[in-house]
Amino acid sequence: MTKVAASSLRKGFVVDMDGKLYVVLNVENIHPGKGTPVTQLNMRRISDGVKVSERYRTTEQVERAFVDQRDHTFLYKDGEGYHFMNPESYDQLVASEEVIGDLGAYLQENMTVVLSTHNDVPIALELPRTVTLEIVETEPSVKGQTASSSYKPAILSNGVRTMVPPYIAAGTRVIILTEDGSYQERAKD
Repeated sequence: MTKVAASSLRKGFVVDMDGKLYVVLNVENIHPGKGTPVTQLNMRRISDGVKVSERYRTTEQVERAFVDQRDHTFLYKDGEGYHFMNPESYDQLVASEEVIGDLGAYLQENMTVVLSTHNDVPIALELPRTVTLEIVETEPSVKGQTASSSYKPAILSNGVRTMVPPYIAAGTRVIILTEDGSYQERAKD
């Protein structure tokens, strides 16, 4: 464990508060016109999944817990949870629905992800920056409509809704940012 400035924390980091581990879900650095800048942390307690929100002065020190971060291959999801395999040792780990959260929609079979574990218990997941998915439903494109800043709603093959340019039709494979589910570009395959 080491102490770090609250402003240096990022999404996915694990902090130790009063002997309990929390994974950082969201970080916001707030710089008001007057007064001290603060860092707002939204976190989830690893032991029971309770979400908490804390505010620190940006210079305040926070205990950062070091976790084992390794590449794992996603195998499948069942009633027990999400199953991952370490490609070096072939050990399998099961991550709960609370740990994976809304990132589960972007998991694909044999996808390599970074799984964070503490004492061999999965606590956080880091996906690749982008995934390739197919558009299963969208409004038909209107003739003469240019590729301006107007986007239309679409449903991806994983069930997630996103906004795509007007020229994208159903059946098109697109690259999606896993961070926020936004359209990046048309897939080149």
